[in-house]
Amino acid sequence: MTFYLLVALISGVVSFGASWGVLRLSHRFKLYPGIRERDVHTTPTPRLGGIAIVIGIVVSLAIASQISWFDLVFADPFPIIAIVAAAILMLGVGVVDDLWDLNWMTKLAAQLLVAGFLAWSSLQITSLPVGPNGGITLLSPTMSLIVTVLAVVLVMNAVNFIDGLDGLVAGVTIIAGTVFFIYSYSLSIDTAQTAFNLASLVMAVLLGATAGFLPFNWHPAKIFMGDGGALVVGMLMAVSTISVTGQITPSIDPSQLVTAFLPLLLPFAVLIVPLLDFGLAVLRRLRAGKSPFSADRQHLHHRLLDMGHSHFHAVLIFYAWTAVVAVGTLLFLFMAWWWALTAVIIGLIACTLVTLAPLSRRKRIEAVAQSAPEAGDALARFDPLDAAAPDLRDGDMTAAELTAGELTTADSARQPEESR
Repeated sequence: MTFYLLVALISGVVSFGASWGVLRLSHRFKLYPGIRERDVHTTPTPRLGGIAIVIGIVVSLAIASQISWFDLVFADPFPIIAIVAAAILMLGVGVVDDLWDLNWMTKLAAQLLVAGFLAWSSLQITSLPVGPNGGITLLSPTMSLIVTVLAVVLVMNAVNFIDGLDGLVAGVTIIAGTVFFIYSYSLSIDTAQTAFNLASLVMAVLLGATAGFLPFNWHPAKIFMGDGGALVVGMLMAVSTISVTGQITPSIDPSQLVTAFLPLLLPFAVLIVPLLDFGLAVLRRLRAGKSPFSADRQHLHHRLLDMGHSHFHAVLIFYAWTAVVAVGTLLFLFMAWWWALTAVIIGLIACTLVTLAPLSRRKRIEAVAQSAPEAGDALARFDPLDAAAPDLRDGDMTAAELTAGELTTADSARQPEESR
């Protein structure tokens, strides 16, 4: 554990310093795009934070290769080299998109190329921990290639889709990644499998890099990770989960894993928020006859803002949902299933109540408003709770305050945030 913490610390320090440097250079040379219609921020902000994240990861992996404790991982250096090369390639595509906006077909082609390269380098889902009597299902070479490519592309896009609020992707990665690191590290101790050590190392350097970047990305963000950073983060999370889920061999007794389904469920659990947002976005756009990769302002984080949550509260809600599902799933490894299930249910109920709280507050405001006849027709906008407009989210107003004139003043003084 000490060496994992060491490489994570190195990655974090390098990423922090690189973030500062990239931020200074971006402002000096005006390397930032204009404000888009769907953006939440209102001032031009650099989107090259992914460069700092990748620098932290590459430097940390280079130092790890010189530490004898990681000799088992670097005995076959080709997978690590492939991961670094794929990260740099994906970063390059993302940076070009952040600066000049590539079309979605070009980005998808690059993602398929990177995912295929990773699969070719032996980072494949060769088996699944499901089968008769808790056994292992081996995949054919063709099926292994297809499943691996689809999984990597899916996770990259899912992570990229939730990159809409300051600190959101970095924080979700830290929470989910920590859970997955604990899981893979426990497996590496119990089984001494190289794949689990590789997963732990990749996740450790990723956690360090995102933690070093987060101070610059916290609201109000000074710099964004952009598509370059989000796609690389998604790719590395996919690589880590594939190293665990897809490299389990029949020689491992499933009883050592507590349940044969946990290696399959945990990757989905730690990525539940981005995968859910990605799935809803694809369905929404296909139903509208649009490309599944077209941009819009209906992501989950946009809807939280529309419900009445502040930027900060919306980010914390995403953190909470991620923590409940990911930590709850991990609890099945360490305690009786009924206690773990109880903890998950309680956490989900609490998250639901917090998420829907603005709607209840909105209903109370509406009730007070409708009981104040002096407000007249100006209160008609409260009748439908169409978008739970955030202009009154700073606190309930009394009936006396809800006069037609004061409502007009409140509307002009409190405009909803634009979407990013």
